[in-house]
Amino acid sequence: MDLFVPLREFLLGYGAAGSVAWMLVKIVPLMLSLTVAVAFYTLLERKVIGWMHVRKGPVYIGQLVPGLGVIQAFADVFKMLFKESIVPSSANAFLFRLAPLLVLAPSFAAWAVIPFDEGMVIADVDAGLLVLLALTSLGVYGVIVGGWASNSKYAFLGALRSAAQVVSYEIAMGFALVGVLVAAGTMNLTEIVHAQKGDAGLFEWFWLPLLPLFVIYFISGVAETNRAPFDVAEGESEIVAGFHVEYSGSAFAIFFLAEYANMILISFLAALFFLGGWLSPFPSSVPLLGVDGFWWLLIKAFFFAFSFVWFRATFPRYRYDQIMRLGWKVFIPITIVWTFVVAVAAYLGWFEIGK
Repeated sequence: MDLFVPLREFLLGYGAAGSVAWMLVKIVPLMLSLTVAVAFYTLLERKVIGWMHVRKGPVYIGQLVPGLGVIQAFADVFKMLFKESIVPSSANAFLFRLAPLLVLAPSFAAWAVIPFDEGMVIADVDAGLLVLLALTSLGVYGVIVGGWASNSKYAFLGALRSAAQVVSYEIAMGFALVGVLVAAGTMNLTEIVHAQKGDAGLFEWFWLPLLPLFVIYFISGVAETNRAPFDVAEGESEIVAGFHVEYSGSAFAIFFLAEYANMILISFLAALFFLGGWLSPFPSSVPLLGVDGFWWLLIKAFFFAFSFVWFRATFPRYRYDQIMRLGWKVFIPITIVWTFVVAVAAYLGWFEIGK
């Protein structure tokens, strides 16, 4: 971000208008990058699942790279944007149109506190972890409103299932992050990454002492985004696509964008909290590979994003009672116990808090 210091000082010299312009300079590129990342993520998902099923996936749309269909995702976006967005005659039109925005806004706003490298963050707030928990919890309101406003039994049942599932696994995710908070001694995401820095490289990261919390956090993230094998809220064979069954066109595209943006967000958060963020897995004494940088964060986040696709192509869908039992009777007790263990370890000085 030091490269932008002259631009920042120039814009801030124009008072309030300059402050707004400076915020837009930081926000707009991130939002555009995230939107493009979602588009290519959908293409990656279709291609990877195709390869795992011994088929090709998208091939024809986009011959920039023969056989990969690199423009397929953008073709799908344009198709949805130009299709009519139908509002059911018995639906609450205002809430029906508002629901997709209630889902999209928190999933984009959460990126404001995500650090990509040293100083590369829009809002480096001290309570960043708390802000994340608050924003990621708001998306469930859009799900409930969309299911209710559709005035459809299928949509409403899917909304209830999705809301119950999201709320259940948010508790496990929250307890897992309490373990990170105790180990790092701060809620600032940049400082959490700094707390994992050391000469031992990847063995200094929190994935090792917080391994149960690491596994539970990521699996809970898969469940919170309603992805397979936790996709009973959208189970096509049961309730015809869930809470957004009545949505079409651009409104459905917004739900789609929010879901995949949340998947990418969980991937980045897992890398930041447990795998050292932009820190190199190699000791600093190793030439080139020991240099920290945002590319390490991208590589780690890509691994988690790939895991979302891998799970979808591999595991069968859980029954709803199995999902709820896993969250309430397995994950939450384990996170509570391990958080207590981490607290005792921190009290005994096993974590170098504030290093």
